[in-house]
Amino acid sequence: MNNTYYETLDKNFNEALELINKPLRHNEIIELLKKGNIPEKQSAALKLDTIQSKADAEVLINNLTGQDGKIREVVSMRINEFMSNPQLLIYFENIKSYDVFLDAIIDINANICRNIISAVSNLKDNNDFSTYFCEKLTCKTLNLLDIIKNFNFQDGKYKVNKEVFKLYWCLETIYQFADKINFYNLKKIILTAKNINEYTIREKTAKILTKDFNDLELQNVRIELKNDKNYYVRRF
Repeated sequence: MNNTYYETLDKNFNEALELINKPLRHNEIIELLKKGNIPEKQSAALKLDTIQSKADAEVLINNLTGQDGKIREVVSMRINEFMSNPQLLIYFENIKSYDVFLDAIIDINANICRNIISAVSNLKDNNDFSTYFCEKLTCKTLNLLDIIKNFNFQDGKYKVNKEVFKLYWCLETIYQFADKINFYNLKKIILTAKNINEYTIREKTAKILTKDFNDLELQNVRIELKNDKNYYVRRF
């Protein structure tokens, strides 16, 4: 790497350090989240101590996708913190946010996926959210399964890994929302995913089945996965 790269790193670090130590009013922090550069947005998200309106929440959510990974990760962390507070949760309840959450649960950064799955779990009892989110999640998962079920997992292509990664996190989200998902679609997902020749997908499928569904076919699938060749699948 050339000297310019390291000079940029040093500059970004110094900018972030300066901002972290600088007292800022709430509106100034929000403005930085709207228009700042990478270190400014990252530092602003860390300094934000509360959400005061739906507009504030929207600014945060706008930084959850389409931004540098450093910004996305810290923003996802703060969203998770704020959404765990019942008094602030209402600010995140709108369809525009739900669509962004659906993209964020399959971010390339696993920490972002975990943070947002945890965050949206706080909306599980919101019927409008659960209906909208779970229908979209189901469609996304079925589409991924349709692509992945015919993959040759021996070829090692990046495309394979990328799509499997997305499916892995969709299934983890389904585990959290299993009781909110149309049972016919849920069963279809499980019956397809159990045959994917990639153990991480079967592992998540086995985890969903720990919900103990009152369905003989799914109970038999759970027994089948209990005897899977892979330890991480069998452990569920």
